[in-house]
Formats: sequence, structure tokens, C-alpha cells
Amino acid sequence: MARRSMTAGVALAAASALLLAGCASDPLADQFREGSGKNYIAGDGTISEFAEPQRGETIEFSGETVEGGTFDSADTLGEVTVVNFWYAGCAPCRVEAPILEEVSQSFDDGVSFVGVNVRDQAGTAASFEKEFGVSYPSILDVDEGTAQLAFAGEVPPAAVPTTIVLDQEGRVAARVLGQLTEASILESIIDSLLAEQA
Repeated sequence: MARRSMTAGVALAAASALLLAGCASDPLADQFREGSGKNYIAGDGTISEFAEPQRGETIEFSGETVEGGTFDSADTLGEVTVVNFWYAGCAPCRVEAPILEEVSQSFDDGVSFVGVNVRDQAGTAASFEKEFGVSYPSILDVDEGTAQLAFAGEVPPAAVPTTIVLDQEGRVAARVLGQLTEASILESIIDSLLAEQA
């Protein structure tokens, strides 16, 4: 019995050391530890794009929307889907909201947008949408976090905001980790994905 406890203790210590080693070199973890009080962990705007062979499996997620309806990713298969992770008190989210809305309005067919609100109740999220003129739906993912978990593989939304672009098969094709600064960046990613199917 003592030997089993000792082995378990060694394994736990090794796992903790690996976790701490990983956090030591992680800028997002560094921001969390610094305790700045800004209430969000900002990404650095890094854009990752993935060639078709690197895109992995179809991401499946769903949830109740701010307006009380439902969103299911299965309904957007066949389209490029832009998924933005946000919450109302996040300053970069407020800056990029008009950019996302502008891009969502610039595509007529073949492109869908959905937000994933990671912190707010419906009333707060609805006020944000009204203030910034956001016309696409957002899932309220506060209690269960199931939409966030669906993306927790190789390209998790590790900061807020994060924008993930899914190809027509629902696979992760691009990720903007942090605030989106220009409409043209997102438009270019969407255009390339649309061109793949042309």
C-alpha cells in the first residue's frame, strides 16, 4: 500500500513540475500571474492558418443564444464559419466588435458568424450586442462551457477575445489569438477558404 502511495505521489509531483514548466514559458499564464486586475487575458494577435491536411476533425458545438434561440454548428456545415469568443467587460472585445460586424455584413452567401459569450448573462450580452450593432447570434457558454470545450484540442481559444475560422467541413482553418485589428485580415482568411471550394 505504501509503495502504491509513493508511486502516485511521484507521478503527481512529475505532472505538477511539467505543468509549472509549461506555464513558465506561456505568456498567457504570465499575464494571469501578474494580477493586473484587467479581468481578461489578452492574446498577442497571433494569426495561425492551417493547410487542409492539418485541420483535423470537424468541430461540433451548440448552445442557447442570447436571444433565447439555439445555434448548432451542424446547420452551418458547407459554409465558412467565423466563431468569436468574447464577453462584454473585455476591452479588446469592445474594440473588435464593429470590425467583426463589418466583415459579417460584407459576405452575402457561404459565410456564417457566431459569437461564444464566455462570461455574461443574457441581459448583459444583449446590451453589448445592441451597443455595437452585432447582428449575428451568440451562444451563452457561461455555465457548462461546452462550446469552449469543443475547441479545446490543438487550437484552443486560449485568450479572450479569440476568433476561430472553420472551413466548409467545420474544421479549424485559422485562429486569431487576441484582438482582431483589421477587417482585411479576416476577409482575406475567408476569401481563401471560399476559393478552396470554387
